[in-house]
Amino acid sequence: MPFPTQRPRRLRSSESMRRLVRETILEPADFILPLFAVEGEGIRKEISSMPGNYQLSIEEIVKECEECAALGIGGVILFGIPSHKDEEASGAYDNDGIVQRTVRAIKQSVPNLLVLTDVCNCEYTSHGHCGKIIDGDVDNDISLGWLAAAAVSHARAGADIVAPSDMMDGRVGAIRQALDQAGFPKVPILSYAAKYASVFYGPFREAAESAPQFGDRRSYQMDPPNALEAMREIALDLEEGADMIMVKPAMPYLDIIRMAKDRFDVPLAAYQVSGEFSMIMAAARNGWIDEQRAMMESLVGIRRAGADFILTYFAKPAARLLG
Repeated sequence: MPFPTQRPRRLRSSESMRRLVRETILEPADFILPLFAVEGEGIRKEISSMPGNYQLSIEEIVKECEECAALGIGGVILFGIPSHKDEEASGAYDNDGIVQRTVRAIKQSVPNLLVLTDVCNCEYTSHGHCGKIIDGDVDNDISLGWLAAAAVSHARAGADIVAPSDMMDGRVGAIRQALDQAGFPKVPILSYAAKYASVFYGPFREAAESAPQFGDRRSYQMDPPNALEAMREIALDLEEGADMIMVKPAMPYLDIIRMAKDRFDVPLAAYQVSGEFSMIMAAARNGWIDEQRAMMESLVGIRRAGADFILTYFAKPAARLLG
């Protein structure tokens, strides 16, 4: 029936009414908080481009994890910043490396909190690229061995989920085979399956001290104009044994999230990356937008697009707001 019989505003008349008919629901359990582990003690160094986020020593990360558990947050994902970097990324797969020791400390203090580990080489190489450099480019197949060894060392330390983010061809299969052979067949793989070569990673590279010393990562991360290629990447990773998939970044790629959700019947993550977070925070601190509303609207948009869970630097404030 035409107006005035049909009046959609009837269902928007109050917060109680809007809450009753709300289609997309956010919960703290939908969030994964990225954390940056550094060597030392008593370190809580704020990241200048990411207000409220820090490089943290192990005992400080444990405190963060205890707070996350109390807030009902779904889990944390760890990025390591070693004191020593080399051309072989040896710190990535050292059983006594920064991430490995951090995982053990978290599991001792907060055993029921999900701990994910980022599996990559860029934080550990002296040149900042995601694998072995040969003739000025990352050698794909040699780098797979490093990634597989790192994933096994994370699982051995107690990681619940390993998450390869390097975008090397075949890395999911190499990691799955290595985990199974090492006695970790139950450890799932969350693949950064559609990871784009994005400008929105800028603040993260300050946080993780992982900026490449030459060139860029466009020869292995995806070209932003491509969507069908993302579906192919996801399908290949699932064939190789990925249990869950991720789209990164989130907000500039909501169409990719929706395409993936419609095509693949597996849990789907989206990473609201550092640049997305920092833009909102910068605008809010300049008084241009409302910080809380922008935070929640952005998270709802990612969830509405199809993400089952979201890696976000807003995990703690959003969880507090949701109660």
